[in-house]
Amino acid sequence: MPPVDASDLRATARSLFDAAVAAADPALALRRQLAMAPLPRPDVGGRTILLAVGKAAPRMMEEALEHVQGDRAAIVVTQAGNPADLPGVTVFHAGHPVPDAVGLEAGRAVIDLLKTAGGADRVIALISGGGSALLPAPSPGLALRDKAEVNRLLLESGLDIDTMNLIRQQLSQLKGGGLVRLAVPAPVTAYILSDVIGDDLRAVASGPTVGPIGSAADAMETLKAAGIWDRAPDAVRAHLQQANDPGPTPQATNRLIGSNRHSLKAMAAAASAGLQTRMVDHRLIGDVAGAADRILTAGAATPQGPVAMGLLFGGETTVRLRGSGRGGRNQELALRVAMGAEAAGLPEGWVFLSGGTDGRDGPTDAAGGIVDGGTLARLRAAGQDAQALLDNNDSHAALDAAGDLLITGATGTNVADVQVLLIPAASAD
Repeated sequence: MPPVDASDLRATARSLFDAAVAAADPALALRRQLAMAPLPRPDVGGRTILLAVGKAAPRMMEEALEHVQGDRAAIVVTQAGNPADLPGVTVFHAGHPVPDAVGLEAGRAVIDLLKTAGGADRVIALISGGGSALLPAPSPGLALRDKAEVNRLLLESGLDIDTMNLIRQQLSQLKGGGLVRLAVPAPVTAYILSDVIGDDLRAVASGPTVGPIGSAADAMETLKAAGIWDRAPDAVRAHLQQANDPGPTPQATNRLIGSNRHSLKAMAAAASAGLQTRMVDHRLIGDVAGAADRILTAGAATPQGPVAMGLLFGGETTVRLRGSGRGGRNQELALRVAMGAEAAGLPEGWVFLSGGTDGRDGPTDAAGGIVDGGTLARLRAAGQDAQALLDNNDSHAALDAAGDLLITGATGTNVADVQVLLIPAASAD
């Protein structure tokens, strides 16, 4: 029997990914929310203070400005390369995933603006994924280099995003409810596009408008358990040992306007009549190797039927860095699925896509990867060794050699990662 042509399924996988991204469009999500409950108005003599932080910040700010009347002050903090043409708005393009000097300047600007807030003002916080790294505001006694080093250690550790944010909150003036504390006496309303699996709002951008995930003592114990404590900067260890409980976080109004689950449902809705979909796992978290095994197991257990089957997954995995290569969790997940597909017994003609809805996977130009049964053959034809590249965390080079990178450019949104494994219809022979 001749090989099954995977080109149609590759196009289908990409169209489903595009549907997931479209469902997370931050402007449309905010517009839908404001149609149900208008933007809060300041009291007489007051201003609207708008603070947008994250990968979706420009689009959220653009929409919010359409609903503001009267005096306003506005700041956007987003990642480099994310377009932000917003007249009258102060825009910072800060570093991600490692905080940089621009982010530090942005943090100071946000703090300075919040300190001017009065009781007649209304603070509008527009929050999306990536905000934790983009807006560093080190606690007194800490320098940006201290936070950057902790962030580097966390990214290498394999800890999940909630645990990393628990620690980040304890080193910041804005995270873990810090934005609300600084805004007092002005009321705060936040509109949140969640990139956190399970939508714990304390973890989205490290929760600037909600209470912290844990305490300084919890952060210390977590760093020790992860083997990071002794490698953390002296100033960080001293800060956590001496930190005082800030007390209850003032109440803010927090509204969730989009999430990974919304995007997975959009993928299912976008499937054509010739494709049946099933949501397998909307909490695909933990080590990327284990996630690949779960995907392969689900695929091998799915019988071929008269129509193609699409198995949907969503989440945010972690990668433990062992080598010096370049890549990201989505690229490595795609490579691992390609390497394990034959042994797992996936039927001929399968296609797998894993992509970050923000359009960027790790420190690369790719959102993730689209692989199929020919990936390894293409990689070998290019003179590359898949296992050696994987061992060096060089999934970008591997997928590039195979022509399997998923490149979208910055999407202007972020609701974590989505995956689809497509199983072709059974042959009529």
